[in-house]
Amino acid sequence: MTNVIDLQDVSWKRQQKHILSDINWHVEKGEHWAVLGLNGSGKTSLLNIVTGYSWPTTGHVRVLDKPFGKIDIRELRKSIGWVSSSLEARLNESERAEDIVVSGKYASIGLAYEQPAEADFDKAFQIIEQMRCSHLIGRTYRTCSQGEKQKLLIARGLMASPDLLLLDESTSGLDFISREELLSAIQQLIKQDNAPTIIFVTHHIEEVLPEFSHTLMLKDGTVFEKGPSSDVLTTDNLSRFFDMPVNIEWHHQRPWLSIR
Repeated sequence: MTNVIDLQDVSWKRQQKHILSDINWHVEKGEHWAVLGLNGSGKTSLLNIVTGYSWPTTGHVRVLDKPFGKIDIRELRKSIGWVSSSLEARLNESERAEDIVVSGKYASIGLAYEQPAEADFDKAFQIIEQMRCSHLIGRTYRTCSQGEKQKLLIARGLMASPDLLLLDESTSGLDFISREELLSAIQQLIKQDNAPTIIFVTHHIEEVLPEFSHTLMLKDGTVFEKGPSSDVLTTDNLSRFFDMPVNIEWHHQRPWLSIR
């Protein structure tokens, strides 16, 4: 499989209003993308299209080499991990950290109706260690910090060994130190031999890690720019993107934004 995401002339309307318009976006295996946009730019709507929770009004969608309209979307979703703030709100905070992670295998909220095997917990422990949070094993979810919860949610998303992992504003609500710890864990994940293709959605430029080889910029539901991150994230592009003069400086292969 080389074709991970292929959107051709995709538009999506809700209540007669265009939320996404003329989206063309191609992601190949081996690429990891950052998706940038201000609030309301269409980032989460785009993920809903990719996962089949929203159907395009026009255009063609192909994910993991599977053309929409010719496949069982429910089966496709088993190969996609999606981490978002909406998921966190649905979890039972009295569950143990490892139970939260194991539930990702079944795409369930909790394990009330599941019977995981010992091998499932062994795998969960390995993923938790990979996410650098082994100290959370045995603890309830409510006792974890916001940064620790985000790491557990990513571990949960990895439990089914997805080919595609969508991280929807995973750093939201984190302080600077917690954010950098989470980004470091994501860096290590990407470097794994069996790492899924990662789509990292954010509205913070400085969160575009060197490992995110490409960047898609969304503005008002359309593609503003896309391509290799170093080509896309320029002072000129971002000044036009934000409709105000800004400056980009690169430190340790990460872009940092300031207002001119």
